[in-house]
Amino acid sequence: MKLSGLFKVSLVATAITLAGCGGGDININVKENVTSPTPTNPTTPPVNTDLPGEYSQSLSTEISAALGREVKVQVLSGEITKDTTLTTDAFWALDGAVFVGKDKADSATLTIEPGAVIFGNNGSDYLVVSRDSKIEATGTKNDPIIFTSKQDVIGETTAAGQWGGMVLLGNGISNKCPAEGDCALQVEGVEAGAVFGGTDNTDSSGTLKYVVVKNAGYELSTGNELNGITFGAVGSGTTVDYLQVHNNSDDGVEFFGGAVNLKHVVLTSIDDDSIDWDNGFQGKMQFVYVEQDKNSTDANRGIEADNDGKTPSKDPKSLPIISNLTIIGNNFKGEDEAEGIYLREGTGLHLYNTVITGSDEMGECLEIEGIAVDKDGNALFSDSETVNNANDGTILMQNTFMSCTNGENFKNPKGADGSTLLELETWFTNQTGNVINDKPMLGVNGQPIAGSPLLGAGQDVANTVDAFFDTVDFIGALNDSDDWRQGWAFGYGGGEVTAPAAVAGCPAGTTSISPADNVTTTCEISGRITSDLTLTAGNLYAVDGAVFVGNDNADSATLTVEPGVTVYGRNGKDYIVISRGSKIDANGTKDKPISFTSRQDVAGQATAAGQWGGLVLLGNAPSNKCPETGECALQVEGVEAGAVFGGTDTADNSGTLRYVRVMNGGYQLSIGNEINGITFGAVGSGTTVEYLQVHQNADDGVEFFGGNVQAKYLVLTSIQDDSIDWDNGFQGKLQHILVKQAADNSDANRGIEADNDGKTPSKMPKSNPMIANLTIIGNTFKGEDDGEGMYFREGTGAQIYNTIVTGPVGMGECLEVEGIPVDENGAPIFTESETVNNAKDGTLMIKSSVIACSENFKDPSGVDFSVENWWTATLGNLVASGQTDVVNGIYTIDTTIPTDVSAVDDFFDKTSHIGAVSSDNDWTAGWTVGLE
Repeated sequence: MKLSGLFKVSLVATAITLAGCGGGDININVKENVTSPTPTNPTTPPVNTDLPGEYSQSLSTEISAALGREVKVQVLSGEITKDTTLTTDAFWALDGAVFVGKDKADSATLTIEPGAVIFGNNGSDYLVVSRDSKIEATGTKNDPIIFTSKQDVIGETTAAGQWGGMVLLGNGISNKCPAEGDCALQVEGVEAGAVFGGTDNTDSSGTLKYVVVKNAGYELSTGNELNGITFGAVGSGTTVDYLQVHNNSDDGVEFFGGAVNLKHVVLTSIDDDSIDWDNGFQGKMQFVYVEQDKNSTDANRGIEADNDGKTPSKDPKSLPIISNLTIIGNNFKGEDEAEGIYLREGTGLHLYNTVITGSDEMGECLEIEGIAVDKDGNALFSDSETVNNANDGTILMQNTFMSCTNGENFKNPKGADGSTLLELETWFTNQTGNVINDKPMLGVNGQPIAGSPLLGAGQDVANTVDAFFDTVDFIGALNDSDDWRQGWAFGYGGGEVTAPAAVAGCPAGTTSISPADNVTTTCEISGRITSDLTLTAGNLYAVDGAVFVGNDNADSATLTVEPGVTVYGRNGKDYIVISRGSKIDANGTKDKPISFTSRQDVAGQATAAGQWGGLVLLGNAPSNKCPETGECALQVEGVEAGAVFGGTDTADNSGTLRYVRVMNGGYQLSIGNEINGITFGAVGSGTTVEYLQVHQNADDGVEFFGGNVQAKYLVLTSIQDDSIDWDNGFQGKLQHILVKQAADNSDANRGIEADNDGKTPSKMPKSNPMIANLTIIGNTFKGEDDGEGMYFREGTGAQIYNTIVTGPVGMGECLEVEGIPVDENGAPIFTESETVNNAKDGTLMIKSSVIACSENFKDPSGVDFSVENWWTATLGNLVASGQTDVVNGIYTIDTTIPTDVSAVDDFFDKTSHIGAVSSDNDWTAGWTVGLE
C-alpha cells in the first residue's frame, strides 16, 4: 500500500482514533512525515509483512476480547495504489477516506476474499473506488463479505450512520457531463476530488457478489451525504449480484447516471430512500427486495427516481428496466413518511413483475410528479415531463400488483392550479397484467404463500424485453420455494460478524453458516437428502426450505439426529419431510433431548407459534383414502406437491422419535392447508415414538392420516388448534398422553378432534385407535374456536381407557359426539349418524374414565342420544365436580381404579392410576418445556 502525504498518519494516532468508543467524530491531526514517539512501555505486536495496512494492537486486543478469540486488526488509510488483497487473516479497519487508486491514475484492484470483515468507526470512514480502479469483492453464500461498523464487530448496539459507506466511481454516462471535453463530476458525500462520469456505459468497476453493507450512511452537510453504496456513473461491465444494504441513514443505493446492472438485491431498514437514481441512469435490476423497518422507524420511499431537476427532458434520460421487485413499506411518519415509488424530474422507468404493499398507515404507494412550483407557488415548467413520459410509454408498468391497504394506492400528479394531470389508477389498470389487490398473500418473510395471486402471474421479461433477465413466472422478488436471501443476508441467517469465523465441524451434506446464537457452529441442511446423513452433537442445524429425506419410495436415506442436537427453522417454509421408504432416527435422552424449534428460540428471542414449519413423516401404511385398486399416493396437507403417503404395510417403519421436542412450529399455507407440529401420514407400527413433545404449535399438535403408528409418553402443550387429530382410518395405539392447553387461556381448540371420513363416514378401514392413560386439561379460550375436550365425528371409532378430561370453569364442552351433519341450507347430509351408531355398538367406547368440566357433555344434533347416559351407563365412567377434584397440576389425584389395558393388548403398560402422569412417576420431568 502506498500512502500519499495527505493521508499519512502515525500508527499511534491511528490506533488511538479507531479504538475510541461511540459514533461521534474524532478529529485526527493529519501531518506529513510525522515520526511516532517511542512508547514509554513499548510492546512488540505481531508482525506480518504480508498483510496490507498497519497493525493495531489496541483494536486487536479489544475485538479479540469481544469475540472471545484471537483477531488481528489491520488499519487501512489513504490511497491504495497497487493491487491489494484483504484476506480473512485479519479484520480490516477503515481510517478516514480510503481510496482505491487515484482518479484515472495509479489504478489498482482491491480484492476481498470470502468471509472478510471491513469496518469503520465513524462517519468519516468510508471506501472509494476511483475511476479506472476496481473492487473484486466476491463472497459466497456461506461466507459473505461484510462491511459494517465497529459497534457491530464488538457486539455493541448498532445504528444507522455509525460509519460512512462505499462509493464506486466509473466512466459511464451522466447527463450532467458537459457536451464537450472531459467529464469529472464531484460525487456527493465525499471529499473533493472524488469524481465520476465519462462516455463508456460498459465500464467495469469490478465485482460485488455476496456482499453485505450495514449501519452506514453519514451526512457531511445538508444534501451532501453518504449512501450505503453510491454508484457514480458505474458501467454495465461491473458485476453486482447478491448485495444487501441494511440499516443505512441515507439512501440504500443511489445511481448517478451510468448503466450498472444488479441482481438479487436486499435493501432493509433504510432510513431514507431504498433506491434512488438521477442524471440518466439506464441500468437493469432483477430480484430486488425492499423492506422498510418492521418497527416503523425512519423510512422514506422504496424508490425515489429523477432525471434532472433543472432540465427534466435532458438526455440521456434516466430509464432503468426493473423486474421482480418487492417493496414492503411501514408506518413511519416524520419529516418524510414511508412511501412506495415516486417518479419525478423527467425520469423514465420500465417496471415489470412488481408488488408494492405496506401497512395501513403507509403513505402513497405510487406517485408521479406533476408541474413543479417554486416557493411562491409559481410553475417552474409549462408541463410535466414525468407525466409526458407516462403518457408516451417512457414510464411503463406491466404485471405489477398495487397492494396497499391504506386507501391511497395512487397520488395523482397535479398542475400548478391543483388540477389533476393524470388519473394514475386508470393509467395503471389500462396496462398489461396490472392488478389492484390489497391481499398479495405474502408471508412474514416477504415470500408469497401458497395460493398467492403473485405466483404464476409474471411476465417472461427475458424473452419479451431483455436477455439480461432470468425467465420466471412470478411477481415480486421471491417465489414461494426459493428464498435466495437465506444464509448470506443479514436477518436471513447470514451477515453476522459477532460470531466466530466459519469452522470445520459440519458433516458432509450440510453447509456451514453464521450461528444464530453467535456462538455455536451452525450447519444448514437443504434440498433432498438421498444418502444417509447424521446431524452430529455440538452443532446447530438450520433447515433451509422444504428438506426431504429420500425420494418417494426411492433413493431412500436415514436422517440420524444425535442426542442433544437442536434443529431450527427460520420461517414457515422451513420444514422436514421423511419420505416413504426413508427414516428418521432421532434418539435423544432425558438429559439430552433433541429439539426442533425456531430461529428465535435459538437466538434467545421471543418465541411464538408458527415461527417455522414442522416435521412430516410419510409412510406406506393403509389409509381409507387410498384407491381400492392400484398404487396409493395421497398428497399430504401443508407440504409442497409430491409429498405423498399411503399403502398396504401396517408394520411400515419410518424410524424413531425418542426424547424429541418440536416447538414453535405450524404454518398455514392457505385455508385448510397447513403444517402440524408433527404430521403422521400413514405411518406404520414399526415406527418407534416415545417421549415426544409438541409445544406451542399454530396448527394441530399431532395429526394422524390413517396408519398404525404407536406412541407412548406424549406431551402436547399450548397447541393453538387440536392437540390430537386423526382421520382416514387411523388405527394406532397411544398411552401416557398429556394434553395441556395454554395456561394464559390463549388460542386453543380441542384436546382430541377425531374423524373417519367426511364424505363416507362408514368407510373402511375405519378410524379406531386404542388410547389409554390420557389427561386433557383445557382452558377458557373463546374465539373462532373454543378450548374444548374431545369431539368424535365423521364416523370415527376409538377404544379409550383410563382418561381424565377437565379444565377451568368457562371451558367449552368436554365431550361431544357428532349427530347428523347438515349442509349450508340446514338440510341433513346423511339419514343417520355413523358416529352415534359407533357409540351404540361399542366401536366408540370409553371406559374407566372421569370427566370434570363446567359443561361436561354436548349431545349430537338430529339424533335421540344422550352422551351423558352413554358415558355413565355401563362402562364405569364417572363425573367429578371440577378440575381440582381430579388433578393437582398435571398429576392425577382421582382414585378411580384403572382398567388393566395390558390384558387387552400387550402394547400397553399396566398402571395404578387413570390419567397420564402420577406424582410418584413424573415421566415429563427433565426434558419437557411449558409445564411450569
